[in-house]
Amino acid sequence: MLKVGITGNIGSGKTTVCKVFEVLGIPVFYADEAAKKVMIEDDVLIDAIKAAFGNEAYFEDGSLNRKHIGSIVFNNKQRLEELNALVHPAVFRAFDAWVEKQTNVPYVLKEAAILFESGSYKKCDRSILVAAPLDIRIDRVMKRDGVTANEVKSREARQYPQEKKMELADDIIINDDSELVIPQVLKLHELYLSLANNK
Repeated sequence: MLKVGITGNIGSGKTTVCKVFEVLGIPVFYADEAAKKVMIEDDVLIDAIKAAFGNEAYFEDGSLNRKHIGSIVFNNKQRLEELNALVHPAVFRAFDAWVEKQTNVPYVLKEAAILFESGSYKKCDRSILVAAPLDIRIDRVMKRDGVTANEVKSREARQYPQEKKMELADDIIINDDSELVIPQVLKLHELYLSLANNK
């Protein structure tokens, strides 16, 4: 199975691009959603999080105490990396299990905000970066989330710069409101179909 990773910095519109691939019949694994799921379903991970962040990391009903964990990892890069180092392997396991269930499709997409930062692009055959100028991305997120430009910039600062990701990505989709996205997706879809056939 050909595996294609897809990412983009905040406000790039990667979710919109994923929806286009889904219309083409390509299944998409959303890593951020999977991360939320494994943190309350993967027993190995739950035990590891409790060991690292205390039993109060979870409520009595088994749900995640986001406030408790957030207060520890927010503005503490080392603790955030520690949390990510626990969560990423569980997400990789979830992705592998999900891929096994995908049948009669030429390839799959793995959508992840930190595809490059987490190193998970190395487990994919190809990687796509959805890119847009910073001012456009800031504007989109301000409208979408009702936040200030500074809040968007601080979230942006936690990710690799877009330029660095452009160097790492195999394929780039420009989503700057002037280039049409669908023809770019269709072109990559054709490429992946041919790669999948030759795999």
